[in-house]
Amino acid sequence: MKTPLARAALEARSLVALARAGALPVTAPHLLPSMALTAAQYGPFGAAPRLAAMRHPNRPAIADERGQISYRTLDEQVNRLANVLRDRYEPGQTLGILCRNHRAPLIAAFAASRAGLNTVWLNTAFSAPQAAEVAAREGINLLVHDADLAAVAADVVADKLVTDITQRTDELDELIATGSPTTPPPPARPGRLVLLTSGTTGTPKGAPRTEPRGYTLPGSLLDRMPMRSGGATVIGPPLFHGTGLIMTLLTIATGSKVVLRRHFDPEQFLGDIARNRADTVCAVPVLLQRTLALGQETIARYDTSSLRIVFCSGAALPAAVSAAFQDQFGPVIYNLYGSTEVSVATLATPDVVRDHPTSVGLPALGSRVAILDEAGRRVPQGERGRIFVGTVTPFEGYTGGGGKEIIDGMLATGDVGHFDRAGLLYVDGRDDDMIVSGGENVFPAEVEELLVAHPAVHEVAVVGVEDEEFGRRLRAFVVLLPGARLEADEVRTHVRENLARYKVPRDVIFLDELPRNPTGKVLKRTLVTWDQDNA
Repeated sequence: MKTPLARAALEARSLVALARAGALPVTAPHLLPSMALTAAQYGPFGAAPRLAAMRHPNRPAIADERGQISYRTLDEQVNRLANVLRDRYEPGQTLGILCRNHRAPLIAAFAASRAGLNTVWLNTAFSAPQAAEVAAREGINLLVHDADLAAVAADVVADKLVTDITQRTDELDELIATGSPTTPPPPARPGRLVLLTSGTTGTPKGAPRTEPRGYTLPGSLLDRMPMRSGGATVIGPPLFHGTGLIMTLLTIATGSKVVLRRHFDPEQFLGDIARNRADTVCAVPVLLQRTLALGQETIARYDTSSLRIVFCSGAALPAAVSAAFQDQFGPVIYNLYGSTEVSVATLATPDVVRDHPTSVGLPALGSRVAILDEAGRRVPQGERGRIFVGTVTPFEGYTGGGGKEIIDGMLATGDVGHFDRAGLLYVDGRDDDMIVSGGENVFPAEVEELLVAHPAVHEVAVVGVEDEEFGRRLRAFVVLLPGARLEADEVRTHVRENLARYKVPRDVIFLDELPRNPTGKVLKRTLVTWDQDNA
């Protein structure tokens, strides 16, 4: 646990990072008292657009398919909606968001927090039954949803409000217009955020986040990433995913522009970087792969020289992908290891990504990372064990009940890994991914890293399946690059020549694409049952 002196040192270092990024009014210190009061009254989330509007009222805040709005306009719309919500709902009730990436879900979430309502971000890939199940479990009273997701929202039992960014106005706009632009009275308690786990191994769980007490959470990222005020960030992943949301909040904190699109298109992505002179991009690994797949000729049509940061998280970043991307765009990748539950664990800077591509970097500011054995004891350096993380924003437990193992204030990530001599962390795989084949322990991630670097392979996933002789065996699902040819025996030979024989996949299946959730994670449970699904 952090001592008061150590915590004070963390806060001081975080404040330096925020000031360097332009998130604090160093050149306008007279604003500090009113900004501090606003943050205390509405919490860091509800206060975010107000703090930016106090310093940069005329700067563009959000650019989406409807155009741009300034921070002054954003803050006014948040006030109007917050006042309407205060009149219609009680503090502590819950707003659900089922929207793609555009201004409306952000306005709704900021307003809910400012009105003392909780906010649950729902996955836009849900089926109607999934959306109804999660909404009932989380106690959603009002659902804001996109017009084209009406079928998904159909079974949700709650008040509903439709937004359609493709139109000049919609139901949400009409409701906002009825509200007072005056700042609403501070709630007794700011509304909390509930993000959902990725759900790759079952029904997504609600993981509420406590309001951070201090500046260490944003400081942990700005301490290493050179974000600066007045720039622009192109957001690739969905806002309902922690990666997209945290980078949106950092962008707003620095008074920069957030660029949003409802759907990811790699060439449009490059165009948004060029048009907005974006210095920052938020992505998950599969989006980097899709961008590289455009080819050098297409990529060269767009001026991406403004790009300084590609913040990447959400799934394992293959070494071959990071190397190819930095060869094309320069030393720009900042690779985060964390999760909805643990928040920020480690952050690899571009030099680490280049020189140690399978590492996820050093522990971030304010994070403790330990490798423990099954008895909860620290393992010697270099040895493999379970990864535990402690941060300044502890996990509260899932909204539906249950949690994760906690040892010495640190939360189990569910991953297995090791540290090298330089203190860099390596994630070897999920603890439930490890298979025992013929008495040998095998982590599929090692085989995946090898195969994805093959010149004919675009992407790959390796899973364990039942085997009568060995208990379990490896099965590889391979997606080839356009025009490439590769036989199953060639895949097995490649693995045999580079890894131990027991790591050679018995089965090799070629697919056109891997099944993924909206945040880019491969749905391995779908692949494990591939035989039954495709018989």
